[in-house]
Amino acid sequence: MTIIGIPAGWPADEDAARDVQRELRGRLVLGESGPPPGEGHVTGLDVAYDDERDLVAAAAVVLDARTLDVVEEATAVGRVSFPYVPGLLAFREIPTVLAALDSLSADPGLLVCDGYGLAHPRRFGLASHLGVLTGRPSIGVAKNPFTFTYEQPGDARGDFAPLLADGEEVGRALRTQAGVKPVYVSVGHRVSLDNACAHTLLLSPRYRVPETTRHADSLCRRALKEAQESLGSLGSV
Repeated sequence: MTIIGIPAGWPADEDAARDVQRELRGRLVLGESGPPPGEGHVTGLDVAYDDERDLVAAAAVVLDARTLDVVEEATAVGRVSFPYVPGLLAFREIPTVLAALDSLSADPGLLVCDGYGLAHPRRFGLASHLGVLTGRPSIGVAKNPFTFTYEQPGDARGDFAPLLADGEEVGRALRTQAGVKPVYVSVGHRVSLDNACAHTLLLSPRYRVPETTRHADSLCRRALKEAQESLGSLGSV
């Protein structure tokens, strides 16, 4: 089993990571509408951790945007590349996520991250970071709210309320199923907020969480379990 190492020159402390965020933030593209909802491919990305073994498993699952059928899936297992620091979580997992993406033969299309994009203290969460590094359109769909203020959206599917930071709309609390708590959608890179929400609704026909995230979550957990079993059989810790 191959374990992805930490890249040379990867930020090792908070100051260095924030410097990288600021530099990459300048490359963010926010003026594009992005791929049309329901067309092409969408790729769900998620990770699972084993902190005792210092491992992170990443999954990339490509779906047909119209049918939501799985087109291709890939995984990678790597070393956790940064300590846990709120607002800098992308640095813990990006090398392994990129390795999973690089293993795909299909065009990933839109990247859908289990996390945030612009809805981030420095307006550069995981979805934005991955979008800039890959050049691909990306959105963040988070399960839990971050530090922003918002009103509860209406109870109907498709109802939303803005996520606000200093009066700026940085995302939306979006109701994907009637009467079920919302998800938290934000732009990553090269997609409008309206389209990010439209994609999220199409990806969530039956459940609160998009199918992209559901598939990627299940796959990365399986990959982590297989890695743990492999290391256990080798007598590694």
